[in-house]
Amino acid sequence: MPNPDQYDMVIIGGGPAGATVGTLLADHGHRVLILEANRLPRHHIGESLMPESYSTFQRLGMLDKLGAANFPRKESVQFVSASGKDSQPYFFTDRDPGAHSVTWQVPRDRFDQMMLDNARQHGAEVREGVRVSSVNFDGDRAVGVNIGARGSTEAIGAKVVVDASGMSTLLARQLGIRQPHETLKNGAIYAYYKNAKRDEGRNAGATIIIQTADRQGWFWFIPLPDGLTSIGVVAPPSYLFTGRGDDPLSTLEEEIGHCPGIERRLADAERVGQAFVTSDFSYRARRVAGDGWVLIGDAFAFLDPIYSSGVFLALKSGEFAADAIHDALQAGDLSGDRLGSFGPRLAAGMQLIEQLVHVYYDRSFSFAKFNKAHPECRDHIVRLLIGDVFNNDVGKVFDVLRDHVTQPATTGSEGMATA
Repeated sequence: MPNPDQYDMVIIGGGPAGATVGTLLADHGHRVLILEANRLPRHHIGESLMPESYSTFQRLGMLDKLGAANFPRKESVQFVSASGKDSQPYFFTDRDPGAHSVTWQVPRDRFDQMMLDNARQHGAEVREGVRVSSVNFDGDRAVGVNIGARGSTEAIGAKVVVDASGMSTLLARQLGIRQPHETLKNGAIYAYYKNAKRDEGRNAGATIIIQTADRQGWFWFIPLPDGLTSIGVVAPPSYLFTGRGDDPLSTLEEEIGHCPGIERRLADAERVGQAFVTSDFSYRARRVAGDGWVLIGDAFAFLDPIYSSGVFLALKSGEFAADAIHDALQAGDLSGDRLGSFGPRLAAGMQLIEQLVHVYYDRSFSFAKFNKAHPECRDHIVRLLIGDVFNNDVGKVFDVLRDHVTQPATTGSEGMATA
């Protein structure tokens, strides 16, 4: 059995969630080990940030580094109808002109490398190319991890194990607590294009969400540095993959050709590299923490990517968890209740984003018509789009939205019990 005093915490995964929690806990003077299975930089999807990440980046000491990079500034989100009609952009700075209302579109190979290097600079020990095979338990308490392949494993001890392993959900699978979302089950095909048509001025860095012609799915349009644009189509697997053949690029190009809102933006563009396939099946673990362990980022839950909430939730869950873990270590109480004290707050914010996801997927709903009928609600919609979801106010917009769409039963923060 590993010695739990070897490290204060071992973090599985060096992506945005793991780098965030590792940086902040190292700032508190804790002995932090981050184990990353890959060697960075490496390709990853999820390139659009939300402005409410600003305060977390500020705590991490990342603002100057991000500002000095050549990442496109994101000041807005725009929607395009199935017929190709553009909505008015939702400009974040219209409601608040501060620097915190602007964020970035980031190539994840560079961004993740910057985040992990930042954790090193703050005092976290980082090992890359090290794969965790399992979490060790002493009874019900996590006491460390095993690394390496069978026959050559090494046990590493820690007072707290933080799973930031992403969609592999290592610990949730080991404990059997990962549960899929009942309705949000989609897949995606994406590629990168040079010289796609972008708007000028404030909307040049916008994330654009474009309905497919038959409303079976939607495209993302995310501007990146050096003239590249990330283009992906999202739809149910039964539509996207069944009867399509084995070439995902053919499917992507077919969907582009059927979608006027994306086709005109790519009329003079050239694809760079291959097409990628991923599943974005939404899921959530039934618990966020237990005795000696915590789940953050995609290792806890993955939500449909339509509003680009993935990195934002990774950052916020890492920040919330870091504060809870530090307090628990200070109190000498590493119970699941204490370590998971941030869970209800995290789940409540995620629930608001999930409700807005369901609004978009309601085929009878139109943001343009809703805004025209309820201009007083536009500010609340913008606040949701920037990630301002950890409060008791912005969710009131759903009292009005329920008259326009059928909302699913709320999950709120149930399933957040820690034992």
